[in-house]
Parts: sequence; C-alpha cells; structure tokens
Amino acid sequence: MGNFCTCLAPKTPVKRKQRPTKRLQNPGPVPNSSNRWSRIRSGSRKDKLDDALIQEQALAAAILFRQHQQQNGGAGGLPFNRSTSLRYPNGSSGSKKNQLPRSSSSRARSLTDPLLQPHQLVNRVAVLGVEFGVWDICDSLKDVKLDDLETTHFVLVHGGGFGAWCWYKSIALLEEGGFKVTAIDLTGSGINSFDTNGITSLSQYVNPLTDFLEKLADGEKVILVGHDFGGACISYAMELFPYKISKAVYIAAAMLTNGQSTLDMFNQKTGSNDLMGQAQIFLYANGNDRPPTAIDLDRSLLKELLFNQSPAKDIALASVSMRPIPFAPVLEKLSLSDLKYGSVRRFYVETPEDNAIPITLQESMINSSPPEQVFRLKGADHSPFFSKPQALHKLLVEISTIPAT
Repeated sequence: MGNFCTCLAPKTPVKRKQRPTKRLQNPGPVPNSSNRWSRIRSGSRKDKLDDALIQEQALAAAILFRQHQQQNGGAGGLPFNRSTSLRYPNGSSGSKKNQLPRSSSSRARSLTDPLLQPHQLVNRVAVLGVEFGVWDICDSLKDVKLDDLETTHFVLVHGGGFGAWCWYKSIALLEEGGFKVTAIDLTGSGINSFDTNGITSLSQYVNPLTDFLEKLADGEKVILVGHDFGGACISYAMELFPYKISKAVYIAAAMLTNGQSTLDMFNQKTGSNDLMGQAQIFLYANGNDRPPTAIDLDRSLLKELLFNQSPAKDIALASVSMRPIPFAPVLEKLSLSDLKYGSVRRFYVETPEDNAIPITLQESMINSSPPEQVFRLKGADHSPFFSKPQALHKLLVEISTIPAT
C-alpha cells in the first residue's frame, strides 16, 4: 500500500517514550544444519526453470479459482486456507560472511497430475514447493519442538490491496513444519465479496480478523503477522484481544503509536515519492465532490513499487488478484493503551529493498515505538513472501521459539 496518500494531510509527529530495542545479527547455524544450508542455491538455470513452473501452476490455480468464483456468483463457499513462511533476522547492515544464503527454488511435479478443483490446486502447488524444494530448510528446523512452544498457530494478515492469496508460499512452508496457519481476507479483500468503496471504518475493515479472534477457544493464543497496512489492523486487534495474542510480527508494516493514523505515519516520510504518486488512482464512488472512497494502483507500476525483487510469475498473480484499498480506514487514528496493546510482545521485520515503505520510514516507526526485537530481511522488497519466502519462513519459526524474558 505504501505511502500513497502522504500529500493529503500535514505532518503530525507523534512522540512516545522509547524503550531499548534488540537488533539481532544473523543467527548462527542450527545444530547439524550448516552443510544443508550450504547446499541451498538459487542461481542455477534448472532452479529458475523449476521455480517458474511451480509459480505458473500457482497462477493457473488463481485464475481457475477466480473463474469458479464468478460462475458461483461471488465469494463462493469453497474454504481457502492460506498462510506465510520464512525467517531471516539481521539487525545490522549484515556482512556477507554473516548473511544467510539466498532462498532456493523448488522441483516441480509433473504437469500430467490429475486435474484438481481450483482450491485444491492452489494448495497442491504450495505444497509442491515444500515437498520438492526446501528439504534443507525443513531439516535445519527439525529440532524445533512444537510441544514446547506457547503456540503453533500463525494468523496472517495481508496488506492494503492484497489478500490471503499472497501468503501461499508461507502457508505451505509453515504447515509442512507442523504449524497451524490461518490467512485472513479482510473486508473487501481477496475473495471477500464486500465492495471496497463501502468500507467506512477500520473496525469494519478488520472485522474478519476480530471475528476470528473472538471465536478462539478459551486459553488459545496465536501469533499475529501483519504486512503493510495489515500492521495497523493487527495493532487494532491487539488492543481488543491482548490475552489471545502470544506475539505480533510486523513485516514492512505500519506499526503505529497511540493517536496516530496510517496517513500520519506516512506523512513522516521526507521528500516526495513520484512513483507512488504515479501509481495511485483515487476512486470516488460517492461523487467527485466527496472524499475518495478507495485507492487503486496502476498495474503497470506494481513491479517497481511493490515487487522489485519478486519473481515475474508472482507479479502476474498479484496483477490479477489485487483489489482497491479502502480509504476511510487509512485516515482513522488508533487508540492504543500500554495495558492492552502494550502487553503484547512485538517484533519487526525490515525489508531494505522496499520502494513502498522505505527502510528510513521503517526505522522511524521502530524508533517511535521500539519492539522487542528487530530483524532485517536482506534483499527483500516490499513483498518478502514472494521475494524471500524461505528466509521469511525461517524468521517466523525463529520468532515462535523466542521465550519470554
């Protein structure tokens, strides 16, 4: 979503008492895994071809699913469960010797496999990436004892314009590792059929997430993961249900302070972003003399803005799947208390190659409201679930194992 509306309001600096933040260097190798990591490569022609094949299958699945949706008159009743994957801590600039290897591609299954239903095909494609491409990562994390963790349930919240579909690589990796994953489609996003132009508040936009948390069993906790504008959404949920959230992970996300809106946060960015100005398309469903109801993005600029390090097939998937961003929730100021929101452990994942939420803006948010730990996902653009899925997965698993201090 990025800083699409920085020009619409004056800067509103928000001061908050700072707490020390732990910045982590790249972690040492997991026991018995150093050789396995050394075998992970991404540069070979075969790997690239294999990766392209699997992503082509994912794109085909998305198109089939969209067709099924249209044939059944809207959102449809097919359950479509998705999630995220991969971890990569690095609090400093990161020297090459400490840098984890680049993520590898996966070996594809034959295209002659029996034809599946659209929702089955998407899940199948995601699983193929795990079954045939990330044995080394799975082995390196095999010593993680799930029974010792406070929770093994990840809840993934997409950013503005995205949907649960964007987490398909992460879902597969986490579920292969034994974790439970729920990927949410916020109101007017993904396959949620509500008209984005009709969303008038943040609570309405976040309703699918808060409904889900409200229905959790007594004593059950989850790890909330928010990307982009999804950061503001998980903060809103943390204020309502702090006792149901074990940890909160912000991935290139809006991590706001009390009394701050997402618009306020983006206004902290110095200078102008001509690319964002070119990409944004304001929608006026209530008439041109009324405030905008939503913001769309020029598909021709998506790659440079959101996916400058991501595979071409994932960009194609996004170009046919992204929806407008509701405008009213972006303007809404959050009410966050130390007693509720402040009681949840927070972690931030920086994306240094980000053109939508630049690293300087990410650092500003971190300094204004320091989380428990900060990780840097080297080489990641604004969408690390596409550009660095395996590293992101390893990072999420690592965060799930960090004990309370």
